[in-house]
Amino acid sequence: MSAGHVATEGEKGELALLGALTFETVPGLSKELAPMLEQHPRLRIDLSALERVDSAGLALLTEWTRLTRALGHSLEFINVPQQLLTIAGVSGLDQMLPLRQAQPGADAPGDHITGGQP
Repeated sequence: MSAGHVATEGEKGELALLGALTFETVPGLSKELAPMLEQHPRLRIDLSALERVDSAGLALLTEWTRLTRALGHSLEFINVPQQLLTIAGVSGLDQMLPLRQAQPGADAPGDHITGGQP
């Protein structure tokens, strides 16, 4: 399993989280992504390349959601792994977070919204 890190993608405001989103990686990811959350009024974060997620990772996504909403910005998590959806569902955060999961056979990511604001 690799450490968590952020990779920029095609368009401005589109990122991907890679590796792990866990207790061990959250502090570094938090520092790395905080400036991007403030700079981009609309940000999409692709989670499809995450290998592992735990409750600390969910707490980080919750904090990013809170921060972007406080700034009046838009945030969307796309291609959410089932492991994260399960943790969010158990904690009741699936209705608060802007989680989108690609439907099998769909042309575009983010076709199904799980909760939160788009």
